[in-house]
Amino acid sequence: MLSDVRVALIHYPVLGKDGRIVSSAVTNLDVHDIARTARTYNLKKYYVVTNLPAQQEVVRTVLRYWIDSYGRERNFSRTQALELVEIRSYIEEVLESIKQDTGKEPLKFFTSARKRQNSLSYQEARSLIRTTDRPVLIFLGTSWGLANEVLQICDYALEPIRAGSDYNHLSVRAAAAIIIDRLIGEKEG
Repeated sequence: MLSDVRVALIHYPVLGKDGRIVSSAVTNLDVHDIARTARTYNLKKYYVVTNLPAQQEVVRTVLRYWIDSYGRERNFSRTQALELVEIRSYIEEVLESIKQDTGKEPLKFFTSARKRQNSLSYQEARSLIRTTDRPVLIFLGTSWGLANEVLQICDYALEPIRAGSDYNHLSVRAAAAIIIDRLIGEKEG
């Protein structure tokens, strides 16, 4: 359902380099750039999920400047993008928010730089998104990837962007733009 696609950038729970669950740091660029991609493709919401109050405050500071302050006058298109951002502490809060908004459980996809069995191709996922009557939520991981508990609640895994490459370390904001374009593209008709 192209009218209700949402993306969530997960900073917790994600994996650290050693494979343990950690909270990763929010970056100003990820907040801005993924919001701009979300607005360009008419996504409904962009959730930034971090359980750390100090990291939530980083996002609030960015949002206040661009939505409630001088940034709004300086660059209204940035304001429009950042108005899509919602801060959540935990994934469960995102899911509950979507259920309250729509009355439906979202169709959940996760992304990974690693090839996994039974991953959907972008063409298969795009077809599913266009025909479902459920809201769609795409989880994007930070650090060294999403924790297994996130993968387990998802309905589908998406194939890696460049599974056959000898270098597969895109920034999350670049990966988000590619993934969203492959899944949404241009609306037909």
